[in-house]
Amino acid sequence: MFGPKTQSLQKRAQKVIPLGVNSNFRFWGDEITPYVEKAKGGYLWDVDGREYIDYRMAFGPIILGHAYDEVDQKVIEEIQKGILFAMTGELEVAVAEMIVDMSPAIDMVRMACSGTEATMHAIRVARAYTGRDIIVKFEGNYHGMHDHTLWSTYAPVEAYGNRRSPIPVAASSGIPTAMRDFIIVLPFNDFDGFDRVMKSHGEQIAAVITEPCQGNCAAINPQPGFLELIRQRTEEHGCVFILDEVKTGFRIANGGAQEYYGITPDLVTYAKSLGNGYPVAAFGGKREIMSIIGQGVSQGGTYTNNKPGIAGAYATLNILKSQPVLKTIEKRGQRLMDGLKEIFEENDIQAVFTGYPAMFSFSFGIDAVTCQRDWAVSDHDLYIELTDKAIARGIMPDRDAREPWFLCYEHTDADIDRTLQIYAEIAKEVKK
Repeated sequence: MFGPKTQSLQKRAQKVIPLGVNSNFRFWGDEITPYVEKAKGGYLWDVDGREYIDYRMAFGPIILGHAYDEVDQKVIEEIQKGILFAMTGELEVAVAEMIVDMSPAIDMVRMACSGTEATMHAIRVARAYTGRDIIVKFEGNYHGMHDHTLWSTYAPVEAYGNRRSPIPVAASSGIPTAMRDFIIVLPFNDFDGFDRVMKSHGEQIAAVITEPCQGNCAAINPQPGFLELIRQRTEEHGCVFILDEVKTGFRIANGGAQEYYGITPDLVTYAKSLGNGYPVAAFGGKREIMSIIGQGVSQGGTYTNNKPGIAGAYATLNILKSQPVLKTIEKRGQRLMDGLKEIFEENDIQAVFTGYPAMFSFSFGIDAVTCQRDWAVSDHDLYIELTDKAIARGIMPDRDAREPWFLCYEHTDADIDRTLQIYAEIAKEVKK
């Protein structure tokens, strides 16, 4: 799929890095794993010099565009004053103020470096606030690499058991089996199952954590009323509702899913689009809950105020507030979704689209997708076949059908036209 320099670099990398990559998600397989040389705007170039329209966007953080000049200039300006300090600076305060201003559910916020850290901290705060231990999460939702929620995320759904009594399945060796005692899992969009769990265990549950859509499983949307049900039941039982907006935050609306769906969770987590790719994250929520931090509740990190991340967030949020970034992305993303739907229909390829114009997915061979169990029986082979053909022609979505397509502000109408042209060609090829 890729050229000789790519394959040579992979062999070199595998001698010193497990799998030759620094995250399992970047490994596609021997001789089919891409290695990047550079990126700009909506494009990237691999080490063989091949150009691609990039729809991976670094798994979602790139909301404006790769190497966005205005953001990079702010970062350069700030790091020349120093990169890291054992004290707080005004820029951090300004970023916190912007997050609070833009996010309907946020009264107070703390910064972090990654989505994993943000969800880990939020869970600790929820447990401290409630005095309880158990966390409820949904199959197929990914909340970072810590042991607390890395359950029933990527395993074959056959291992999950019956949907009325799901089995929590650790997503990795090395997770202590004792952690199973602190997690309850359910299929996403399972109204009845969620009601049963809350009725039986509500007084023991510290928090219910969910993404607004299943960001690591085909961007599956919440069914109407599902997020509202979580809000209602958590209030009734004194649980904390954690909305994981690591992917949707500052992408589907300036106020994220809180604004989009009109819901008010207790705690919210952010990363990705917050800094247009710079290492920055945050978690925040109601003043009553956040105020316990520092009052016997520990949260911190040497790099939580790293200047590249904070400066990247400052510039990115200012641009989101002052320019029609998300409206532009929504318009172009909707045209791309509509065009792909038409192409698949013309070629008798059954496809279900999920997600939002700024981050969407499609699944083949099924009528509807409401949870990971539905997605698991879709035609993954067809998805990979189309993706491989697209990559060979200079269009790069992720090869994993669970990972959404992402758009950025610098994707152009010409990029959408080119993408649709390529998919019209390859759709005909696979139907021959």
